[in-house]
Amino acid sequence: MTYLVTGTAGFIGNYVALALLERGERVVGVDNVTPYYDVSLKKARLARLSDHKGFTEARINIADMEALKSVFDTHEPKIVINLAAQAGVRHSIDHPHDYLHSNMAGFLNILECCRHGDVKHLLYASTSSAYGANTKQPFKETHSADHPLTLYAASKRANELMAHSYSHLYHIPTSGLRFFTVYGPWGRPDMAYFKFAKAISEGNSIDVYNDGKMFRDFTYIDDVVDGILKLASVIPSPYAALESQDLILGSSPVAPYEVYNIGNRQVVSLMDFIKILEDKLGIKAKKNMMPMQMGDVHLTHANTDKLSRVTGFSPDTSIEDGLGRFVEWFKDYYG
Repeated sequence: MTYLVTGTAGFIGNYVALALLERGERVVGVDNVTPYYDVSLKKARLARLSDHKGFTEARINIADMEALKSVFDTHEPKIVINLAAQAGVRHSIDHPHDYLHSNMAGFLNILECCRHGDVKHLLYASTSSAYGANTKQPFKETHSADHPLTLYAASKRANELMAHSYSHLYHIPTSGLRFFTVYGPWGRPDMAYFKFAKAISEGNSIDVYNDGKMFRDFTYIDDVVDGILKLASVIPSPYAALESQDLILGSSPVAPYEVYNIGNRQVVSLMDFIKILEDKLGIKAKKNMMPMQMGDVHLTHANTDKLSRVTGFSPDTSIEDGLGRFVEWFKDYYG
């Protein structure tokens, strides 16, 4: 079977493509290697894929409809996993147009190509940020996601609504993946854990927002990949066709459409997180205690009952193990 994975130079997309290749699948990888962060890291990720005979690289932008359509026409993928996007909650505050170009126009192109191709399942990245101003915890797929706090979150919530319309109109099975603070080796340098590790290692101070009163559901990359690959074989259908009505969380009564939380189900305080990172690095952090950042939330916590119910899988890598593996990679990669 041929999979099309977008964002293969990115963090999650690279891991997903590698996992598929290692189990013998054919993968068409789409990425335009933008300079949003260190391009050399993106190229090093791509090098992990290039030796696999089942890998084909298409270095294009998903916002380029003509180029994307050519990839679909040439390779005829059956499953599409769209992980390409302009990432970053903070970046969206100062660079809003970047998100409309990639996250909106690009995703529309993905939907159109799936519509005109013989695609059996489209999975796409969403975010826990979609819950926005919702204060109910832990977050469930049935909770309100109508009050995003940043344009990044709004763009990903819009992707969910766009996917629903295409699922309804053209019967394309779609699954939205609400990721909760994904971390691990080969991660994104703009993420807090990565920036903290770099600053601490170099003897620089770190900015600790909301005076450290922050709590996150940190999800290790291997758990995220396992969840995605298991969900790829769970093809959505309208919930009216399901035998059990308790499976309708985040489902649709009229379309083959689903939304899933992919999180660890454990909440870690920012101060505990920093302490574990200090222990793994063997260096004490210099902390600048800061007020809350614009657009941020103080707590994220995933309910993953739906994911475990349909796949039998629940992410469970501890923060100690996950950060330990990240620090080992960080020291090796950066010397």
